[in-house]
Amino acid sequence: MNYFTIVGWLGVALFVISYLLLSIEKLSAKKTMYHWLNFLGALCLVVNAISIKDNPTIVVNIIWALIAIFTVFKNYKK
Repeated sequence: MNYFTIVGWLGVALFVISYLLLSIEKLSAKKTMYHWLNFLGALCLVVNAISIKDNPTIVVNIIWALIAIFTVFKNYKK
């Protein structure tokens, strides 16, 4: 297993953990931590997708990361 695959699996884990915590109400979508987990997960999946030239995955995860980081900054401004 190479570095990019490990980073990709880390991204998957971050997405699943954030969604699990949201679903069992340990995290709220209004909390910054939820969006940080999504941002980091998306970033990891972008790294993995670049290594295998998976353009649709690159695009969707860049968009996901931008939404997450936008929300983080919006929350910090409040």
